[in-house]
Amino acid sequence: MEPIFRRSPLALAILGLLENGPLHPYGIQRLIKQWGKDQVVNVGQRTSLYRMIVRLEEAGLIAVGDTERDERYPERTTYQLTDRGRAASRAWLAEIVSTPRNEFPEFPAALSFIMLLTPEAAAGLFEERREQLTRRIDSLDADLASEYEGAPVPRVVLVETEYQKAITVAELHWIDGLLDDLRSGALSWEAALRPSQTTIDQAMA
Repeated sequence: MEPIFRRSPLALAILGLLENGPLHPYGIQRLIKQWGKDQVVNVGQRTSLYRMIVRLEEAGLIAVGDTERDERYPERTTYQLTDRGRAASRAWLAEIVSTPRNEFPEFPAALSFIMLLTPEAAAGLFEERREQLTRRIDSLDADLASEYEGAPVPRVVLVETEYQKAITVAELHWIDGLLDDLRSGALSWEAALRPSQTTIDQAMA
């Protein structure tokens, strides 16, 4: 029975990078960082990358290639994309690009329990987040204006950065509106969310 492989951003990145030819794990990790893909792909520690490579090989999506030998480095095993891996990456791309998915990020989960803080404390934390969002937009703008060998980086290489900026700008505008409401008192919850005895009894039933 063939192993069932669950896709992930890291798996997609590995398959995508191997489109250009065989690579060893260090080369894959270096390209992920060099091409800025670490902004959208959580590589984590090198062991995470190696574990993912092993899983992809076991699933038949990549295969062991040659062994690189260089007196300056230990022997390095290269990996190459298989036909199955190429087909899988195309299928993943088609589904991910065409179909919105609830990915359960942490921030909305925290917002769902913001009433555990006072409105004043929440406002202070939102102000901190606003400052960090502003700095992130500046960083993304710098990435979008980057050059390679004296020429602008092709837009297609930066579309994920464009998306990140659009999402970050939208969040910044939303935070601004939320802060305005908190400061004016239009948004408050301390009195409204005091649980009644009936609510408590229902939860314990």
